Amino acid sequence: MPAWAVRTDGIAIAVRVTPRASRESLAAGTAEHFVARLTAPPVEGAANAALRPLVAKTFGVAPRAVIIVAGDTARLKRLQIRGDVTTLAQIAARLYEAAP
Repeated sequence: MPAWAVRTDGIAIAVRVTPRASRESLAAGTAEHFVARLTAPPVEGAANAALRPLVAKTFGVAPRAVIIVAGDTARLKRLQIRGDVTTLAQIAARLYEAAP
């Protein structure tokens, strides 16, 4: 799967999570995934709980619109972001255009 793909009710993204980072960020990674750096530790769902609001803020949606579809306990996760397909796809593309 590429880093992001358009779906009928939003977009799907692949994210590689790095817990216990010094600051939180979501940015372009490789062609296969975004990179999320989270200050939360990878215990008892803390990193997943921090990932949803970070992705929601980046894409301008409510946290309830971000769903972890796969990889609940893994570093590589697949997420569904529900919302306006065009807007979400533009934000995802913009993140990759801004990548160094």
